[in-house]
Amino acid sequence: MLRLGVNIDHVATIRNARGTPWPDPMRAAKLVEEAGADGITAHLREDRRHIADADIDALMEGLRLPLNLEMAATAEMQTIALRHKPHAICLVPEKREERTTEGGLDVAGNDNALAHYITPLREAGSRVSMFIGAQPDQIRASARIGAAVVELHTGAYADYDTEGRIAERDAELAAIREGAALAASLGLEVHAGHGLTFDNVGPIAAIPEIRELNIGHFLIAESVFIGLPAAIREMRRRMDEARG
Repeated sequence: MLRLGVNIDHVATIRNARGTPWPDPMRAAKLVEEAGADGITAHLREDRRHIADADIDALMEGLRLPLNLEMAATAEMQTIALRHKPHAICLVPEKREERTTEGGLDVAGNDNALAHYITPLREAGSRVSMFIGAQPDQIRASARIGAAVVELHTGAYADYDTEGRIAERDAELAAIREGAALAASLGLEVHAGHGLTFDNVGPIAAIPEIRELNIGHFLIAESVFIGLPAAIREMRRRMDEARG
């Protein structure tokens, strides 16, 4: 079955907007567990704009589901990851001025440095994932440096769909399909995520090589109207329907 990981970053965004303890990301994680998701994703950014160090402490202590820690490839984040040893670590590009992650990591252009960076993370027992575009050189580089997983960035696909740019959307979808097949042929586990919604998740979920989708902002936004468990159950239903 196609797995669903839920990113809870934007529960923390709402909390931090007022500087109160509410809403609590750990409470959201418990609801995610109860609703039948397969994992929790949290991005500890360098500027701590949403998830905080204390949230990672709480998640590691209180979760039954595996934690996927998203982070930049910095010395500070490596130290934090080695202290916690989460189930999975997803390396992402990070710019302080961006609203959200704007593209994939350049593994091909930094393969030697990233190979050395991920070695202690792998030795500590975490599954290391590269958040990349579907370009063949990035996929091959991820396999070459010893990553276990690639997460294919679906943001451009989602943006083109929202904007009604059908030809570009279909071309991006074809690239993701081809990238997923290449990654699987190289022995990489394939995940995907970014910008996925009820309306656009189907074609991505239908790609047979993809094993996991990580979805956050839309589910947190939809939960304002229908509640988090209901949003997760509906996303799961649409994923399962697409997978057939």
